[in-house]
Amino acid sequence: MKKIQLKNIIWKDGEYYVAQCLNVDISSFGDNKKDALNNLNEALELYFEDEKGSIAEVKNPELFTSSLNHA
Repeated sequence: MKKIQLKNIIWKDGEYYVAQCLNVDISSFGDNKKDALNNLNEALELYFEDEKGSIAEVKNPELFTSSLNHA
C-alpha cells in the first residue's frame, strides 16, 4: 500500500464545516471540523479505491481574495 500526502483546507459555511482536498477535486462536510475531515478522508479512500489517475502536486498554497462583478 502506497502512502500519499494530501493538502486539505477547511472552512465554515453556514452551520457546517466544509473540507476540501487541493490535490484532487473531492470535498465533504460535517457539523464540526473533526467530522468534516473524517468525512473527507472517507470520500478520499473511496475515490482512490478505483482511481488510477494522477494526483496534482500542491506546493505552498496561498489563500487570496479576488472580487468580480456579476448580475
